[in-house]
Amino acid sequence: MGRSYRTRKVADRIKEVVAQACEGKIKDPRLGFLTITDVRVTGDLQHASIFYTVFGDERARAETAAALESAKGVLRTTLGREIGLRIVPTIEFFADALPESAAQLESVIAAAHRKDEKLQLMRSVAEFAGEADPYRKPHVKELPIDEDEQTRQL
Repeated sequence: MGRSYRTRKVADRIKEVVAQACEGKIKDPRLGFLTITDVRVTGDLQHASIFYTVFGDERARAETAAALESAKGVLRTTLGREIGLRIVPTIEFFADALPESAAQLESVIAAAHRKDEKLQLMRSVAEFAGEADPYRKPHVKELPIDEDEQTRQL
């Protein structure tokens, strides 16, 4: 089912408010270099799923997830003040798999480039299996031309 204009607008606003709150209000040292990638809101605006990525290793991701879970209340209160909805949506955080997908896609593209280079090298040294031009040509017998005839043609 498609998202309505209102749900998209609320989702965009939630994304902005949560990103600003994580940058300024949340002072948890466990919070790493965080990027809010997407927010999805249910049609009745009761629940918001917030997707995020964290720059760093697995430990930084786990610490950021714990920091976001502990800051849910503060973030929801901030949302209530900033958004202006009658009912503030519950929020849930999900680690976005975008960086892993991008890394996997980059490795597949790099492998394809290596195969293309190998194929190009093979093409550069390849020779025809038969003749260079495999198509049949009509055999035209040329008759010897006398020198007198050549001069007449000119």
